[in-house]
Amino acid sequence: MSSWSEEDGQLTKTFSFPDFASALAFVNRIGALAEEANHHPDIALSWGKVVVHLTSHDAGQVTDKDRALAKEIDEL
Repeated sequence: MSSWSEEDGQLTKTFSFPDFASALAFVNRIGALAEEANHHPDIALSWGKVVVHLTSHDAGQVTDKDRALAKEIDEL
């Protein structure tokens, strides 16, 4: 898991893109992974930027589910 920060009980990473359409396509790909894993991140989308926050709300902290999804997101 490269360049994910862990703070306040969540993993966070910012991804940069050349335009809005590329960022949106990436969000859609994350959405597909999240549905498969039944584990849904908080995602902020703006022009050329996507910020992903992963946490296990029921556990109140980062768990192996978060780390696994982070790894899959990195592989997109």
